[in-house]
Amino acid sequence: MKLSPHFSLTEMTKSQTALRLGLDNNPDPDKVALLRTLCEQVLEPVRMHFDLPVIINSGYRAEAVNKAIGSTPTSQHCKAQAADIEIPGVDNLELYRWASGLDYDQLILEYYTGEPQSGWVHVSYVSPDENRGERLRIDKGGVRRD
Repeated sequence: MKLSPHFSLTEMTKSQTALRLGLDNNPDPDKVALLRTLCEQVLEPVRMHFDLPVIINSGYRAEAVNKAIGSTPTSQHCKAQAADIEIPGVDNLELYRWASGLDYDQLILEYYTGEPQSGWVHVSYVSPDENRGERLRIDKGGVRRD
């Protein structure tokens, strides 16, 4: 099922952990609608700007999958509102900086070391009225506002 011109439900729910452990990672229809909104409002603009495929490292996570990877129960991935992304050949810092001009809830540059392909960018979207526009960086030293 296509969620937007360049993103499918399959890639937004792909999980090696779910496959390995035999966990169901299929969202209900309400969560599919939220994933569609994330794709339309954030991921498609990124894809169109860079004109390169956007790799989804982690999209939707069912509660059991989220628990299995050790993430927090409040993760926006469980709410179908977040994705961790990269674009091969694009510095993750450049991606992070460009995406900061979009409407988003959280934008997090995670584990970026200065090497162009290090880390990844977490993006989330709630709604135009609820997005916080929060920019963070996370690395071995902790979390800091940007």
